[in-house]
Amino acid sequence: MPEMRAAFIGLGVMGYPMAGHLARAGWQMGVYNRTSARARQWVDEYGGQCFDSPKAAAAGADLAFVCVGNDDDVRSVCLTETGILNGMASGSVLVDHTTVSAEVARELAAAARKRDVGFVDAPVSGGQAGAENGQLTIMAGGTAADYERALPAMDCYARFVRRMGPAGAGQLTKMVNQICIAGVLQGLSEGIDFAQRAALDADAVVDVIAKGAAQSWQMENRAHTMAEGKFDFGFAVQWMRKDLDIVLRTGRSLGAKLPLTALVDQFYADVEAKGGSRWDTSSLITRLSD
Repeated sequence: MPEMRAAFIGLGVMGYPMAGHLARAGWQMGVYNRTSARARQWVDEYGGQCFDSPKAAAAGADLAFVCVGNDDDVRSVCLTETGILNGMASGSVLVDHTTVSAEVARELAAAARKRDVGFVDAPVSGGQAGAENGQLTIMAGGTAADYERALPAMDCYARFVRRMGPAGAGQLTKMVNQICIAGVLQGLSEGIDFAQRAALDADAVVDVIAKGAAQSWQMENRAHTMAEGKFDFGFAVQWMRKDLDIVLRTGRSLGAKLPLTALVDQFYADVEAKGGSRWDTSSLITRLSD
């Protein structure tokens, strides 16, 4: 689809390969990254053009994508004078892949609507490997019309995409995802630690129980490295704590009881205190060996 133009704002470990998949699919790309050298590197690899502001990158784009860090980062690249929405044309669609609060998603949807721009909140799951391999799961919120316009582009780097409801529904679904991951990783940590203390071969244990009801993505992809004490990769603890903070704040507003999620968040605080803020989330197990 060489006649279609997209902008991608935020070329971190997720955004960089996601934007690359769009370029390979034939989209004419304009990119922006806070560290300009990273944007130039991307252009050297994939083509397209880098710009000195989100607004400039989004000018003339049919779709604009955002993948940055947190609520404040999203507001900065979308709502300021040099932000995306000031560059987008009427009838275009803004897609936010950042994991943020549902409130920010609704705020962006309202701001976009005032400019006759569509909006989809579309947080992702699958990590860096999923982004690189084009195998992300995307949970989306927004109108059906905006979702359908963004879907062909998102399909370039996703294995599964589903609209969950109006703006904010994607972010709420991602919160459920993080609640479940936190509980699974704590259970997996305790299981592996137990196996090692019982003088079992942890890898062999995992190979067996992964064929039964205990199987999970975390077990298949993290159990062996957990047993080896390797955590210098993957989704960082500091980002998981950011996500869990959103979950817990939202839970309080909904009256939802999240005792396990709150406990695991405290455990991640322990990991951060021992210097593990950049370790993979599977580093929960390090608390048990202390």
